[in-house]
Amino acid sequence: MSKAIENISAERIAYLKKMKVRRIATWILRLLIVVLLFASWEIAADLKLIDSFVTSQPSRMVKTLINLYTNGNLLLHIGVTCLETVAGFIIGTILGTIVAIVLWWSEFTSHVLEPYLVVLNSLPKVALGPIFIIWIGAGPAAIIAMALAISLIVTILEVLNAFLQTDQDKIKLVETFGANRLQVFLKVVFPSNIPAMINALKVNVGLSWVGVITGEFLVSKAGLGYLIVYGGQVFHLDLVMTSVIILAAAAALMYQGVVLLQKKLSGGWFNHQP
Repeated sequence: MSKAIENISAERIAYLKKMKVRRIATWILRLLIVVLLFASWEIAADLKLIDSFVTSQPSRMVKTLINLYTNGNLLLHIGVTCLETVAGFIIGTILGTIVAIVLWWSEFTSHVLEPYLVVLNSLPKVALGPIFIIWIGAGPAAIIAMALAISLIVTILEVLNAFLQTDQDKIKLVETFGANRLQVFLKVVFPSNIPAMINALKVNVGLSWVGVITGEFLVSKAGLGYLIVYGGQVFHLDLVMTSVIILAAAAALMYQGVVLLQKKLSGGWFNHQP
């Protein structure tokens, strides 16, 4: 018996080592792709294969980044955009989940509002920008509203769809023991759909960034979207590309934050579903 356990343990250890090597190889390959991309970009610009005035190049972007930091504007613009994005992300996620719960709770309300949700989801949200500016004013509030307009409906639809697809056998089982609507939700529906809500968070990350940058394109005095628009207006492509790279890095960090949340919950709530 102990020998069998030792064999299983050895196989398990070998498997874990293999998975660790694969993860390391994956990260190395990802890093290598980025390095090769920027190196090729820099070399192509130096050899005049591409016009660095139009495409910029990594070395010029580094100089632009240093200038922004030296002038004290870098952290300001990053902070403004990140604050607006996080605010839109949190409000959109919480509000969208609450609305989804209400619609799941009342089937009649869900049927009444369904066509409106579909229309709002199909509506190009950029068209609402001028309306938000007039109603709310030209400031961060209008930008956050733009982020909500893009992410809120998607969150409602995704979370509601997950709630409605909950295993009916589990629901019937707890109902046979006398569970009311609230108990069914807390004991079955909500715990069963934690993974689906985490996936909604992942989608919301990208949508919140899109909403904020779109809002900053329309009306802003600071932020990465402001830098991109300003750089485009004065044909300062170094500033535009630098802002885009910073934006990509910030969005990736935010997404990884959601992934870490998923891993944390996967060791607890996910494993205690009914």
